[in-house]
Amino acid sequence: MKAFLYRWLPIVFGCHCRPDRSFHYKGKPFPICARCTGELVGMIAAILSYGFYHPPFWILLLLTIPMLIDGFVQRLTAYESNNVRRLWTGTLFGYAFAALLIMSFVYVYHLGQKVGLTYFR
Repeated sequence: MKAFLYRWLPIVFGCHCRPDRSFHYKGKPFPICARCTGELVGMIAAILSYGFYHPPFWILLLLTIPMLIDGFVQRLTAYESNNVRRLWTGTLFGYAFAALLIMSFVYVYHLGQKVGLTYFR
């Protein structure tokens, strides 16, 4: 299982896997960087909590902003983010991304039901 995760997580997330931007456990870096780890945690949290509660669309869009700002400012300037900030911004983004994806699936499902009942009765 460990070999599977170390092989496929970087591919799925498109992660650069830089050791200096990754958390370490027992001297070995995680298979994905701190930001991607946060995204994974956020996605799992959204999947587990969506049936109980999910914020409105506009709040989910706001949750994506911190990572976008942190990533672009780091990319365009000499600013260097730290792993804890990367983890938190990635978690917010991952939660929003997964919740928006689930929200779109639910919307399309209900739209399909409505169209199906209207045209195929």
